[in-house]
Amino acid sequence: MDNNNQSEINIELPEDIAEGMYSNLAIITHSNSEFVVDFVRIMPGVPKAKVKARIVLTPAHAKRLMSALTENVGKFEQMYGVIKDSEGSGLPMSFGGPTAQA
Repeated sequence: MDNNNQSEINIELPEDIAEGMYSNLAIITHSNSEFVVDFVRIMPGVPKAKVKARIVLTPAHAKRLMSALTENVGKFEQMYGVIKDSEGSGLPMSFGGPTAQA
């Protein structure tokens, strides 16, 4: 029996998606059947932030994603050093600069 008989998935990456979308905040909510991750971009001095992307996942896929992120963060830190946790920075974010005034 050949264990290498798995189906291959052909994944297409359109150019507009390949460019990526910058996000500096993720908001995660869930129900009994799904996880919703909203990726938000907050800009300094701007009181209103926009959701730039929303991803809806099954609980099983959310758990696989968490595992994959944990594994990849570990690999990153082995190569480049520990990522500083900015816990407690809270909102609003000033990005270390002055607050904008009109």
